[in-house]
Amino acid sequence: MIRLKVDNIDTAVEEGQTILDAAMKAGISIPTLCHMDGVEHYSSCMVCMVRDRNKDAYIPSCTALAQEGMDVDASGADVLELRKKALELLFSEHRAECEAPCRVVCPAGYNIPLMNRLLAAGKFREATELVISELDSPEIRCLTCPGYCENACRRKKVDKPISIRKMKILISENLDSFGAYDHEIPLSEYIDPRKRFSSRIGKLSDDELRQWLKECVREGRRFDSFEDFGSAGEEAMSCMHCDCRAAEDCRLRELAQATGLKDKGSKVVNATITKKINKNTGLIFENAKCIKCGLCVRVCEDSIDEPALCFIHRGFVSIISEPLTEEFDNILKTQTDKVISVCPTGALAKFNTNE
Repeated sequence: MIRLKVDNIDTAVEEGQTILDAAMKAGISIPTLCHMDGVEHYSSCMVCMVRDRNKDAYIPSCTALAQEGMDVDASGADVLELRKKALELLFSEHRAECEAPCRVVCPAGYNIPLMNRLLAAGKFREATELVISELDSPEIRCLTCPGYCENACRRKKVDKPISIRKMKILISENLDSFGAYDHEIPLSEYIDPRKRFSSRIGKLSDDELRQWLKECVREGRRFDSFEDFGSAGEEAMSCMHCDCRAAEDCRLRELAQATGLKDKGSKVVNATITKKINKNTGLIFENAKCIKCGLCVRVCEDSIDEPALCFIHRGFVSIISEPLTEEFDNILKTQTDKVISVCPTGALAKFNTNE
């Protein structure tokens, strides 16, 4: 056994285990983004850094092996500051937003993108339940709002904004249509109190703006007013889905919130924003949200029967992509769900016309 201290706690691990293993055994939590049990270690994110007090050196805990007599600082002020700087570096080229502009500017913070997805999929009951869950007053705020959401809608830069306000009002006028509104439950019980961290991508070129249009594959007629849920659903099909599907399940966002990090907005641009959709599997890859942790590459390293994701280019301009000799439609025919499950951000997701 290898004996060492982590934050002055004596612990022991088997030979070949990492400092991260030792910290976990000692009950100390160290954040990670590029690490996953069962997948070959590869230090890239550097948010798991600790300090070896004996050598006065900073090392990545997910790959550095525990050594006899080590004295590890895993929670000191300098260590926490270094991790925060590592996160800042990741955000410096993270050209993605946690929330769509329409939701960011909404005074009530309504989850407009999710409402649009539900309406477009014909899930009118679920859309109604969503609106109910966000009520914080007897009346929906859209009744008196001038429509900040539509002013911020990126769709208007292509043709015209989504008729968000009137869709919300239509739903609010039909809250009892599906028996979803329990009048006995106080409205305060429906409120989601979670605070949102928003990552910003800044100004987009016209070509980058149109990348979001790739998901509007079922675009129908456009409507300025609605008589029923069907017409609202057709209008919702034109939503460009500027938000992140992993907004409520993003490890990068969680760490940013935990450290109090604020996204400064200025970005290092190594590649234009692209959105790829595999027509055979429904896999969506958005390079703007990728932090190049490599988990999606490593989890499929043993795959010999089908092409998988890989790194292309070198150094700071390296990116995750399909192999240069393959089309995106040909990759990961059986492992799409696996790569989505390991992604710590919303870079990989599943396009589902019924979501």
